[in-house]
Amino acid sequence: MTEKILQTKKNGMPVLLLVLLGYVVAIAAAVAVGMAGVPGVLGNVVMGIAIVYMVLAWILLCGLKVLKPQEALVLTLFGNYIGTLKGEGFYWVNPFCTAVNPAAGTRLSQSGDVQSGDAVGLAAMLGKEAAAQAANRNTDGKKISLKRMTLNNARQKINDCLGNPVEIGIAVIWQVKDTAKAVFNVDNYKEYLSLQCDSALRNVVRIYPYDVAPGIDTTGDGKPDDGSLRGSSEVVAERIRAEIQEKVEEAGLEVLEARITYLAYAPEIAAVMLQRQQASAIIDARKMIVDGAVGMVEMALERLSENNVVELDDERKAAMVSNLLVVLCGNHDAQPVVNSGSLY
Repeated sequence: MTEKILQTKKNGMPVLLLVLLGYVVAIAAAVAVGMAGVPGVLGNVVMGIAIVYMVLAWILLCGLKVLKPQEALVLTLFGNYIGTLKGEGFYWVNPFCTAVNPAAGTRLSQSGDVQSGDAVGLAAMLGKEAAAQAANRNTDGKKISLKRMTLNNARQKINDCLGNPVEIGIAVIWQVKDTAKAVFNVDNYKEYLSLQCDSALRNVVRIYPYDVAPGIDTTGDGKPDDGSLRGSSEVVAERIRAEIQEKVEEAGLEVLEARITYLAYAPEIAAVMLQRQQASAIIDARKMIVDGAVGMVEMALERLSENNVVELDDERKAAMVSNLLVVLCGNHDAQPVVNSGSLY
């Protein structure tokens, strides 16, 4: 199914005025015939035409359609797709045409489905069920929004490539590009997009570890790399976007961007992983302290030897190195002890 744009003129206002004018003329004619008492066939014909017009002319008003910017209307006539109406304006189409949008009543966690302030107020007074019905009545019927919308599904718990459960959430920016495919190729394009987002998220997250891990290939080239969910968020988001786009192409949707909005270890292992990260940080800090202390000791020994300040044998050098390392690598400030006797 390919989208077909209707090149209909914006003639809604002239048709509306003509129909209203016809009602005025019909009423005036019926009143005139009744009051003047026109006899014969002529009076009966005029009265019959006026009555028929007043009874049936309202059908023409069913063909009036109003579109706001970035809206579209998919029209069918007796089950056949005749085209899509795009562009803001006041239109008149065949009154027997039916607008089709299977996702009109679907409400997801996205920008295009946020309830208005009136609907929120009704929720407090009428309850959830009545408010939901009121929100559905406040929608624009069967119109399809062509605006960029943001889909923010619920967070998912997924195992990474190492088997660690992580919680992750994404926000997807999308829009409808082909209204015919969106309406006729899938049952409900909003639910279809939501399902494909969840599926693509799971497929991509299972390839990466949460943090950089040795021996993990995330690109598929057979070589270990430094890819991770935490450190390669841009790359992961782009892979998620590409996979979603591949799945929803036949539904006439375009995925413009995908972003990771939440990333954390699952609660059941969060405490353990925090201890692991703390231990790793402590080890790195200790390594840096030891490297610095050894460098300072080497420098002290070299300076003492170069300036001939004092000559130390191997035993005294070992004692000096031991004392300096204890002082430099200790967690607390050193408590000096003054030696008032001889060095030897």
